[in-house]
Amino acid sequence: MTWIILLVGVGVGLFSGVVGIGGGILFVPATIWLLGMSQLKAQGTSLGALLAPVGIFAFLEYYRHGNADLRVALLLGVGFLVGGYFGAVGAQHIPEVLLRRIFAVTLVAVGARMFFTR
Repeated sequence: MTWIILLVGVGVGLFSGVVGIGGGILFVPATIWLLGMSQLKAQGTSLGALLAPVGIFAFLEYYRHGNADLRVALLLGVGFLVGGYFGAVGAQHIPEVLLRRIFAVTLVAVGARMFFTR
């Protein structure tokens, strides 16, 4: 099972590095389907995996080529720190089926907007 988890991490890391997505979009469904986690446990585990050191090398590569804005990234990070905390507090009080539906609708809505926008 350890190797499967490591392979999922490598696959998600590769995909995230290529298209610049947050790994949670893939980590959450993968841990639910492959490891049988609940929605809340999958979300918490995903956040744990995505702590700052994980993305540093990918960010540095983009930054080195002039494809990242450090100021914006830092401001987003501060906002994410605050919003992530309060979102996590609130998520503990939302039924799992509703969390899963919110997650799914978010993925579909963002995907549709990306697909149909020039």
